[in-house]
Amino acid sequence: MPLPAAAERARQFGQETDVRKGRGAISNPKNRFEAAATSPFDDGWPIDASPLGAPLPTELIRDNSRSVISYNRSPDLGFDRSLNAYRGCEHGCIYCFARPTHAYLVYSAGTDFETKLLFKPDVARLLEAEIGKPGYVPRPIALGSNTDPYQPVERTLRLTRSVLEVLAKHHHPFTIVTKSSGILRDLDIIAPMAERRQARVYISLTTLDADLARRMEPRATAPSLRLQAMSHLAEAGVPVSVLAAPMIPGLNDSELESILAASARVGASHAGYVLLRLPLEVAKLFEDWIHAHYPDRARRVLNLIRETRGGSLNDSAFGDRFVGTGAFADLLRRRFAVASKKLGFADREDLDCSRFSRPHAAAGAQLSLL
Repeated sequence: MPLPAAAERARQFGQETDVRKGRGAISNPKNRFEAAATSPFDDGWPIDASPLGAPLPTELIRDNSRSVISYNRSPDLGFDRSLNAYRGCEHGCIYCFARPTHAYLVYSAGTDFETKLLFKPDVARLLEAEIGKPGYVPRPIALGSNTDPYQPVERTLRLTRSVLEVLAKHHHPFTIVTKSSGILRDLDIIAPMAERRQARVYISLTTLDADLARRMEPRATAPSLRLQAMSHLAEAGVPVSVLAAPMIPGLNDSELESILAASARVGASHAGYVLLRLPLEVAKLFEDWIHAHYPDRARRVLNLIRETRGGSLNDSAFGDRFVGTGAFADLLRRRFAVASKKLGFADREDLDCSRFSRPHAAAGAQLSLL
């Protein structure tokens, strides 16, 4: 007979869940573009349960992309271009909306997304070539819009650092979104750029509960250290915003006001929030995760999510996908507005693009013989 879901299968063979140490997803579903699929089958032979909980190593894979700036026309985003030095993210956030992008790389959105990381070794050179093109018009580049630029592997590869060096050299404005206190390593670049109104940092803070954070985003920086990072950034004169994202109905939404208040106390000057999004494979991954880690509240959480998404687990419509619809979503929106006003969060200032200094020649371009 076919095996049951991952969590139930693990219980049958002596473990409560198929949870891997340091990983968020509890399964590795097939790539949605695969034509063939395999189906596990219980043939009655004993199964060694120990591998289920064994740590999964991280594999680094070279990405030979020929361009690094991605453009968008989304009305929901406050930027029109972004750069990601990595594909996949070792933080392992179970709710990550970027997980389905791994399918385009012939990998799974599950544990593959957390363990098979693609890195762009030539990202700095390619960036300099792109902003050096004659028709290039500078606008702020968003770092971390898809995967975290300061995930653990950045400590050794230093690709984000190389990107910031190029942007600083040519006075190109940028924003950074991260969950990592590792951003403080690059304060020597970020602070001078911020002084010229060319840099802004967003720290994503999902919860103040260390246990919930450890389960939900297992390799991200602890909440307390993210608050410390906000403090150091603010003291250095860097405009820092807090992103209470995502807010998950019935799981962490009750913390919204406390997250905003804690961030304001350490120097955050702006705030934002996003309602949980569960596109494509993420919906099933999150369902498995919530049943495995919080079985007592799983049904309520999933039902509340459906209330905010028109009866489904996801709604990708522009205008609604970040904030949801319905009574619960409206209440969350009002709570955020009231708390933000009370705490004195200001509107974001535009970054200065007027100082941009174009590279003399696109890096890597063939030089003229004359």
